[in-house]
Parts: sequence; C-alpha cells; structure tokens
Amino acid sequence: MEFKPTIEDVAKLAKVSIATVSRVINNQGGVRKATEERIVSAINELGYIRSAVARSMKRKETHTIGIIVPDIKNPFFPFVVSGIEQKAREKGYYTILSSTNESPIVEEEIVKIFIERGVDGVIITTANETGDHIKLLHDQGIPIVAIDRAIKNFEVDTVLVDNVNGSYQAVQHLILQGHKKIAIICGPQNTTPGHERFLGYKKALEDYNIPLDDKLVIQGDFMEGSGFHATHELFDLEARPTAIFSSNNLMTIGCMKALVDLDWKLGEEVSFIGFDDVEIATFIKPKLSVVSRPMNTLGEIAVQLLYERMNVKGNLPKRQYLLSPELKIRESCQLNKIKI
Repeated sequence: MEFKPTIEDVAKLAKVSIATVSRVINNQGGVRKATEERIVSAINELGYIRSAVARSMKRKETHTIGIIVPDIKNPFFPFVVSGIEQKAREKGYYTILSSTNESPIVEEEIVKIFIERGVDGVIITTANETGDHIKLLHDQGIPIVAIDRAIKNFEVDTVLVDNVNGSYQAVQHLILQGHKKIAIICGPQNTTPGHERFLGYKKALEDYNIPLDDKLVIQGDFMEGSGFHATHELFDLEARPTAIFSSNNLMTIGCMKALVDLDWKLGEEVSFIGFDDVEIATFIKPKLSVVSRPMNTLGEIAVQLLYERMNVKGNLPKRQYLLSPELKIRESCQLNKIKI
C-alpha cells in the first residue's frame, strides 16, 4: 500500500502540533514565519494535499463530480459534457467543469483544486496520457473515469470510441470512390485518438495495396490553425491529393477555411471526410461527410461507471467501453475523376 501523508505526518516532520499545521493550511494566521516555512517545507516534502485533512477525519460526500476536458472550444466536448450533466443530475450529483487548453501543468493544478474541493469523483479527458499527475486523485481514493483518451500508467475505467474502425471506414469509402492519393491531417500521435485514427488510415491503405505516401501525411495538433496550414501544404504539392481525411472537427473547420481561401473546390477538385460531426457540416455546400461519434452516450456511460465506483462496496474490475462510430456520407465525397 502506498504511503498517503496525513496532517499528523506533516506535524511530526515539522515538529509542531496538528493545530498549528491546521492554522497554516487554512490561512488563519498567528504562526511565526519560520514555523510556517517549516510546515510548508514538510507539506511539499511529503506531497501532502490539504483535503487529506477531511479524508483523515472521515470525509463527507459533496455530491459533486469534477470534469476535466482539454479544450472546451472543441465542439465535441460540449455534447459530451451535456450527457455527463444530465446523467449526473439523475443520480443526484452536480458537476464542476474545467478546461486545460491541452496543458498538463494546468491539468495538475485543476486536479489539486478538485481534491481540495472534495469532489466525489472525476471524469477526465487528459492532456497527458501517462497519467502521472492524475495519480494524485487515485492516491486520495477519488474514483476516476477516462473518456476519449486512455490513461496508461495505472488502471481506471475508460470510455473510448473505436477510432481505428472509424477512420478505416472513412478511408475505405474514399478508396472505393476511386481515390488513391488520399491525404490525412493527423492529430498528435501521443494521444489515443490521434494515434488510432492514423492507424485506421494506414490499415485501409494496406488492405487495398495503396502505398503510404509520406507527403500526404500532415501532422496537426487538433486545433483549427493546423488544419488550415495543413491544407495549404497539401495544395502546394506538385501532385495534389484527390481526397483529404481530417482527424478531428477543429482541423476540419480550418481545412474548410483554407479550401475557400485557395479556391480549391470541395467535392469537385478534392473530396473530403472529417472525423466528428460539426455544426457547419450540413450548412455548407456541399454538405460534409463525417465520422460521427455518440457524444451524449459517451458522457452518460462515463457517469454510470463513476457512480458505481463511488457507491458500490468492494473492488470492481477495470472496465472499458468501446463505442462504435458512424460514417455519414453526404456530398463532399465524389467519384474520383481526376487523372493522376
């Protein structure tokens, strides 16, 4: 069993009373500066987190669930959060939402704040899949459910989408439409969705004996700007792709802006499929073909798993849900009529 420092441990190391440690932790004053510095040093050395006080005194439930997402601007996450909130209310819980802007440093700060606030559980799409800093939650006995991205260094319940199959279906459809020069705008390869969607792309090419062309593989970062710049890079190729597969919705938006900027005619000069449905998909002409995910369902399942962790006595095995995506063919995929 791992060592979980308590307020008594801090007091012993700092050679002060528990009451003095409590005064420093709660900013009540009345403690000499040198003593306070000694207590702070002991807290840092032990890795003590303030809400451990509450837990060591038989912590009460707060009926709150913390939600951590990497980018609230991403249209995917509001739908997932909506599913989380609705299911949480049905179970008698309220939610606290925080966005990290893909920063592991910010994520660690949020984790510590959630611990201090005494959340009963956390649902997270992590910015750092090693999970080293998320271990703070685990060590405090706070249940965790990972969504969209896996956590690698310790076991937690996980709800993912079959990214490999989703991207495979998209690229396969383009191949069956006669396309061989199919470009991909990738997400970060150190993330579950970025890596798995690239695997699906490669597998489809391999199954249909189409060589992988490194020039058609453009690395993006799941942000709109990278989709925009990637599309410009593809347009500048001597042998342009006849089809583009974008690995997420924000990069899709950037790609669409670039196509307009370049006067690269969507559905005529270049076919397109994006991963994740976006609001503009059916508003622009031609309508975008996409790989759609069950976003609300993903959030609802995450809450159910977390609720069981928080309320079921005894050890539960690690659980992983893999949800199926749906390929929605609209108007942006056309038969390849371009001679290459």
